[in-house]
Amino acid sequence: MGSANSYRLRIENLGCAHCAMKMEQVIREIDGVEEANLNFATKTLFLKMDETGHTNSLDLINEKISEIEPGAFIQTKNETVEYKLKVENLGCSHCAMKMESAIRKIESVEEANINFATRTLFLKMIERDYKREIESINKIVSEIEPGAYLNLNETKKNESREESKDKYELAKLLIPIALFFISFIVKNEPINQVLLLIAYIGSGYRVVGTAIRNIFRGELFDENFLMTVASIGAILIGEFSEGVAVMIFYSVGEFMQDLAVDKSRKSISDLMDLRPDFANVMVDGQMVEMDPSDIKIGDYIIVKPGEKVAIDTKVLEGHSMIDTSALTGESLPREVGPNDEVLSGSVNLSSTMKLVVTKAYEDSAVAKILDLVENSGAKKAVTEKLITRFAKYYTPVVVIIALALATIPPLITGDDFSKWIYRALVFLVASCPCALVVSIPLGFFAGIGRAGKEGILIKGGNFLEAISKVNRFVFDKTGTLTYGKFKVSAINPAKGIESEELLKMAYIAESMSDHPIAESIKREYGRDELVLSSITDIPGHGVVANYDNMEILAGNAKLMKMYNIDYIDANGGGTTVYVAVNSMFYGSILISDEVKSEAKDAIRKLKNLGVGNITMLTGDNAATAKNVADNLGIDDVNAELLPQDKVSALESIIEEKHSGTVAFVGDGINDAPALMLADVGISMGKVGSDAAIEAADIVIMKDNLLSLATLLKLSKNTMQIIYQNIIFALGFKLIVLILGATGRASMWFAVFADTGVAIIAILNSIRILKKRI
Repeated sequence: MGSANSYRLRIENLGCAHCAMKMEQVIREIDGVEEANLNFATKTLFLKMDETGHTNSLDLINEKISEIEPGAFIQTKNETVEYKLKVENLGCSHCAMKMESAIRKIESVEEANINFATRTLFLKMIERDYKREIESINKIVSEIEPGAYLNLNETKKNESREESKDKYELAKLLIPIALFFISFIVKNEPINQVLLLIAYIGSGYRVVGTAIRNIFRGELFDENFLMTVASIGAILIGEFSEGVAVMIFYSVGEFMQDLAVDKSRKSISDLMDLRPDFANVMVDGQMVEMDPSDIKIGDYIIVKPGEKVAIDTKVLEGHSMIDTSALTGESLPREVGPNDEVLSGSVNLSSTMKLVVTKAYEDSAVAKILDLVENSGAKKAVTEKLITRFAKYYTPVVVIIALALATIPPLITGDDFSKWIYRALVFLVASCPCALVVSIPLGFFAGIGRAGKEGILIKGGNFLEAISKVNRFVFDKTGTLTYGKFKVSAINPAKGIESEELLKMAYIAESMSDHPIAESIKREYGRDELVLSSITDIPGHGVVANYDNMEILAGNAKLMKMYNIDYIDANGGGTTVYVAVNSMFYGSILISDEVKSEAKDAIRKLKNLGVGNITMLTGDNAATAKNVADNLGIDDVNAELLPQDKVSALESIIEEKHSGTVAFVGDGINDAPALMLADVGISMGKVGSDAAIEAADIVIMKDNLLSLATLLKLSKNTMQIIYQNIIFALGFKLIVLILGATGRASMWFAVFADTGVAIIAILNSIRILKKRI
């Protein structure tokens, strides 16, 4: 978390979008504010502030907001704040589940999620109670897993220390293992027993100690309890060596499992390794290495060939080729020169460049991407939540069954109790749910990490799972299926009118407008002339301009009909602007928006992947919309929609009986209401676009429609591997449980059913990182 806290505040009575932009700018200038983003669609202010800044500045922020828009104010009642804290030394997935459950019981905590893969606790709680409760939360963490604690300072991870710790743990295990095997050689019974006892204590002291502590806290049913009961039970019924073997091989399995998890974490971290450790900053004419977080806007940095750009910048001097693949998944290098923007995480390939910093590190592309990927663990998928609930009830049930297995059959059959107790102990050992509890969240995290490498940001495991089930895609047209850059494609003058004269009249009428259609006409005219005219805008129809004793009409067919102009209809697969001067029809100009080159292929691939229906929503006229849809192979079209009509149209689609899971694909903040309404909102915003990242559940960073097929395949592959793990773990355990209950499986086999299956499931999850898409 560091010294900065994140706040999500509701702005009441916010009704002016332009005012919201002003508020953002003013708030960012207040001392203590590190970041401020105001989502007008949801009336939510996202703040990042230092701890002193919040206390001293919140009243000032409220004052500024009400000055810009009278009546608007921050809703501070029971203010909820989000925190992100590292949980150091967290090695037990089952413990992580217990921590979540215990922390959620604290009254001021609204939400608590632990991402076991990243060892991160995501907290949402009432801000005023944070300092009072943080010690209680830390105590919960350390009690449930001794040695684990919350890192409130967020110091950098020391990998060499982690490796030393692994070597130390391995060395501690080698001694009990050696003593265990020596006991088979020693023939003296007392010495043999002493060797086994020392081996048991050496390998199991931590497991037994944790089980005892949990019993006193009323928490019986976890893997520590299961292994303690099973091993001690085996010793008590005379299976001394087998009881010791259970504890030794369980400890070895846990060590290997931890190694596998750590390797997985590192693989995912390496995949998203965008952040450079330093940047070469020019200070008083000298080049100084600085941490990116210490660099300020306006600083100059030097980036040599082969180095990563540490922070968002603009080229000041030099030309070079840069590799943006880590950000966008785009394999082709891009050429940059003076005044070109260069995003953090890009790699300089050819020449040394001098760059000027344009954003603080916290606001840079890399910081936002890494934050999104790490925070994705807070939004757990349905499957992940089900497994968590399953594990909670599963362990007590198997303990009850084991108890019944140990007592009921011998009472009925008259068999020796030790025989059935042994079977019950095998049953207990095999039942541990570690394979599921560890591999499932790891699988989702690997899928999100892999998506990031492909230039796709997924904000949570819930969205990764949801997109795999989508059977209907709804597309916005302009800026999503098309480039959103209008151009004049045809000029159709009326009889007796020159094309140049028609274009000039259209230019005069549209000269004061910044609408994309008006801009395209101005570009086509090619001259920037000052036109002093009186212009009246008629919403939904066009404009009326009075210039040099002329009344010029420019708009759609409805405008021509309104003024009773005898016009010639011209449907040509685009937007038609009809022009009339002094009630005389001058002709029409066809404006078209170029369809993206990959759009047709992207639609085809989505259908090949099982998407049943693809719909397009647009404000364009029906003829233009149908032309685009027919060309791309789109199934349904809703045309001539006003912005508010898009939401209503999407609501109708979602409510349809056979609609299923619906994804909406738009181009950023303009489609925010629809993006939030759909089951999955996908933004085609280019990397670095704050609006796109804020509005959607998934962001296609390189703005390429073919990435949708990649996303769908990746999500299906991820869910397939996760389901494989569930079926494999439960299926194998069920077989061993049956074999154990019928006396056909030993404890050795049961230990493999626990730790061996967990390791296999973890390694299977990591295939997501390598699997070809």
